Order: sequence, then structure tokens, then C-alpha cells
Amino acid sequence: PEIEGTFGVVTSTHWIATAVGMAVLEKGGNAFDAGVATAFTLQVVEPHLNGPGGDVPVIVHEVKRGKTDVICGQGPAPAAATIKYYRDELGLDLVPGTGLLAACIPGMFDTWMLLLRDYGTMTLADVLTPAIDYARNGYPLVERISATIDTVKDMFRDHWKTSAAIYLPDGKVPAPGTLFRNTKLAETYARVLREAESVGGDRVAQIEKARKVWSQGFVAEAIDTFCRTQEVMDTTGERHRGVLTGQDMADWQATVEAPIHYDYGRYRVMKAAPWTQGLATLQTLALLKGYDLDRLSPTDPDFIHLQIEATKLAFADRDTFYGDPKFVKVPVDVLLSDAYNAERRKLITNRASLESRPGTIPGFGKRLDVRTADGARAAVASSGAGEPTVGRIWTHDDSNLPDAPSARAKMGATPGDTVHFDIIDRDGNMVSSTPSGGWLHSSPVIPELGFCLGTRAQQFWLDEEHPNALMPGKRPRSTLTPTMALRDGQPYLAWGSPGGDQQDQWITQFILRHAHFGMNLQEAIDAPAWHSEHFPASFWPRQARPGVMVVESRVPDATVKELRARGHEVEVGPAWSEGRLTAASRVDPYRRAAANPRGMQGYAAGR
Repeated sequence: PEIEGTFGVVTSTHWIATAVGMAVLEKGGNAFDAGVATAFTLQVVEPHLNGPGGDVPVIVHEVKRGKTDVICGQGPAPAAATIKYYRDELGLDLVPGTGLLAACIPGMFDTWMLLLRDYGTMTLADVLTPAIDYARNGYPLVERISATIDTVKDMFRDHWKTSAAIYLPDGKVPAPGTLFRNTKLAETYARVLREAESVGGDRVAQIEKARKVWSQGFVAEAIDTFCRTQEVMDTTGERHRGVLTGQDMADWQATVEAPIHYDYGRYRVMKAAPWTQGLATLQTLALLKGYDLDRLSPTDPDFIHLQIEATKLAFADRDTFYGDPKFVKVPVDVLLSDAYNAERRKLITNRASLESRPGTIPGFGKRLDVRTADGARAAVASSGAGEPTVGRIWTHDDSNLPDAPSARAKMGATPGDTVHFDIIDRDGNMVSSTPSGGWLHSSPVIPELGFCLGTRAQQFWLDEEHPNALMPGKRPRSTLTPTMALRDGQPYLAWGSPGGDQQDQWITQFILRHAHFGMNLQEAIDAPAWHSEHFPASFWPRQARPGVMVVESRVPDATVKELRARGHEVEVGPAWSEGRLTAASRVDPYRRAAANPRGMQGYAAGR
């Protein structure tokens, strides 16, 4: 059901994390306290989807201040992470998908400390103890954790033995349902808590101490030593040391910034700035604003076709213009303007586009060179957006990818994913967040800490002229993209999904179903879904599949037939396989929430 109440709601991608968040609300915590506790718990119970070494954006609406903020927990590239080093000295044309070279500064812990200090009310012990208990005493493994470990078990045994020590107990892949423990991670967080509490009973002083323990104490020291001394196998098939240092960690803290937004009918949809791909949702809505979608149905071929074609245009702009606004100017106002999107909309016909068609904004952006594995260039429409880059993007014939799939798995090249949560408390405070990275298969576990580093640097390009070029201190253009919306000027909705490049596709589908077809939160999540793989993936090996879209088998056969007749290369997947959305809304005095049934893992709670 769509959960409904007046006290508060919590929804997340794992039922245990939802229960922890709800318990915090019951103990008198606000949405932000509950968010921090939920986030730490997700690190423990979904280690294949996020971990302490990862990164996170957070969107918060605080009633007391009457404003919406974005907290940036995306750590930037280390000081030694230069294109010259990766491309010229190491001979790479892509940042590896695994291992130490792909690590940015871990951003999660400091983000949760900032959220707890400035927006929360509880102590560090209140929000961290549940995660410590689950790591120490165990939690039941979901099927996907076991499957992920099985995929990389040979890599662990042959190369990443510190990971094998934790994730292959007795040398075997633990079965689903096994009560699994990570006692080393429990010890790490317990030590952080002890050192934080050593300063006395002041809540803020404890939080500040914890931040220093993490970025300048034993955690940073262990990470620094591991990166300097260990040569780690990665997706290149070779061993490399890391470039991340303790000084990098000491020099960085999470920051607060304003969201960007787009007005779509009654809704003002808000996202993080274009150091994430969130702008793509806003651009897609700007393109679809020119169509009468109310006359369609959620599985009408016209509706799916229009959304897919608008997505292709928005994501072409993503790959051409987006980058860290601290380093490059991103023409957000132009990309969301009526005039620009009116011209872009003219490119949408009744036929599926098989081209990459970024827009033209003089003085901005650089178009990617989409090539097949044998070096032939894929269809790229002339855009005037600059000369093609040196970025290599593989097309969808998997046999042409560098190394066979089995070999890539042995090097740890197993796709990662993400977690998400949305929380609204009785006062109307709202938080939406999409933590990710630091997956158990990202890189070897640092033995003193019980967790591994993330690999977000693989989303950079090794091309100095591209807005998303690798550069020290720069944030990679992340796929992570929580969302909030006002309705009729009032704070209303928080939602999001794991899924890499698919996140903003499912996020957009959700709001379209809710806004145009009157579906409640649960109905909008449950409806048949789909995604496009037309554009370059954000993760190694940056695969593109021109014209390909994947639909759930619940999409009617007649719709699939019509989409194919329009030139889409339609792949039909399992009935419940697209997306892991969660959502929460407030219309005073009500609080509502919903969670994804796919995978039998997400859960919404409230009263």
C-alpha cells in the first residue's frame, strides 16, 4: 500500500534501514537524525551498493529555515590525480573501473556529520549504534549480495585477499539468508565513536571530533598507508598503487549549496547542480513540456517514445556540457530555457533516433566521440559543439569489449549500484539521498578498517578540453541524483532510485505518472517501466548501445510492436526488473510513502 500517517514516514531500499530510521523518529529524532541512522545502516546491510568509502548527494528541506539545501558529499579527485599521470605515464585512455586509481576522496562520513550537526538533534551514538550492532552481530544477506560476491570470488581469492578474508568466510561464498558479520567495520565505527565521546558530553564537540578522527586520524592514516604501499589489480589487468593521500582527506569537507530547479506545471522539481546528472531530469521535463501528455496512458507507445527521445537529447547534452561548476561554467539557464528546448524539440519525430545529438551553445561543451570497439565511429549528428574528444565509448556488441566478460569479472569489473532513502517527519522536515560507491567489489578491503575505497573517478574523461575532464580537486560528474519537488509552492515530494545512468530516467517516469495520470506514490513506482541505453554509460568501459531500450515484460505487446516499428531496438526484460524507486510526500497533516517491490528488498514505513 501507499503508507499514510501524520507522525512520519521512512522509505529506503532495505527493510532493515527503514526500520532503523523509523525507530529514530519514534525516539524523538527528526528526519535528519533518522536519515543519518538510515544511511549508516545501509552501508552495513547493502555493502554491494554502498560503503563508507563512497560518495553521496543529499537534498534537505528544513521547516525552521524554510529553505531547501543540497549537501555535497561527492569527494573530489586527489591532488595527484592528473590526466598527465593517468594518460601519459600510465598509458590509460579511461580511468579504471576498479582498484585504487579510481578512488576520489571518500565523502560519506563527513556528509553525515554535517547533516547531523547542522540539521539534526541527536548524538553520534544515537545514530551510529544501530549500524555498529548490525555489523557486529549480523544481518541476513539478500540474494544480490551473495550473487555479487560469487561474481568476484576468483578476484578476491587470487588478488584481493583482504576482501576474501571478510566476504568469503571459510573460503566460500555465503548463501542468501546467512547471518553475515563485518566485525572489522564494527570495530572501526566503534573506535570513531569512542574517540568522539572522549571530548565530553557536548553533542557538537563530539561530531567535530569524529570528523577529525575520520579525516585526520586513524581512518585517514590507514587509507594513506594502503594507497602508498599496495599495488592492486584493476580492470586494466595490471596492478597499480593509489594516488589518494591522508592530506587529501584532511583538506576536504562536505559543503552546502543551493539546488537548481525547473517548473513543470504545478511542480518545481529540484536537483543538485551539474556535478551530478540531475539536470538531465529537468531538461527532459523541459522538452516534454511541449506535449499534451494528459491525453495518453502510462504504457501508450506515444508516451514511451516521447520520453525516450527526450531522454536521448537531454543525455547527449549531459555528456557534452556537464561538469563541476567550480571548475567549468555549465550553461544551466540556456539548457532549461524555452527557446533552447523549442529548437531541441524539433528533433523529436515519430522515428527513433540512432544518433548522438547534443545541442549547440557557442563557447560551451565538447562532444564525445562515440566509436565502436573496432574503431569505427557511430552515428553522430553534427552539432557544432566542438571537435570530438578522445574518449572511447564502446557500442553494444559485447564480444568487442576489451577482454571477455569472464575476464572482466576476474578483474573486479562487476557493475555496481546504489541505495536511496526518503524521510519526512511530523514537523514536515524532508530529506532525500542517494548514497553509493565503496562497493565491496570496488577495490580491496583496507584490512584495518573493514571497508574499501570508491571508484567514482571512473566517471571523469581523460581529455583536458572536456567539461568533465579529470583534474585535482574537481568533482566527477556523478550519476547520483536525489530529487525534491514543491507543489503549488509548498514542499511536497522527495524521491529517487538507484540505477546509475537509469536513475534520472526512472525518476522522470515517476513524476510524469504522478503528475499526468493521477497515480499515487505506490502506483507510480509499480507501473511498468523502461530505460534507454542509447548514450555512453558513465562507468567503465563507457559502453553505448545506440537505439536500444529495455522494457519490462508488463509493457503491452502491442506497445512493444509499435515501438519496434518506429525503429527502437526493444529488449524485453523480466516483469519486475526496472528501477528501485522510493518516494515520500507531505500534504499537511498527512505524510505518505512508498517503496519498490522489485527484488523484495525495499520498504516503506510510517504511522
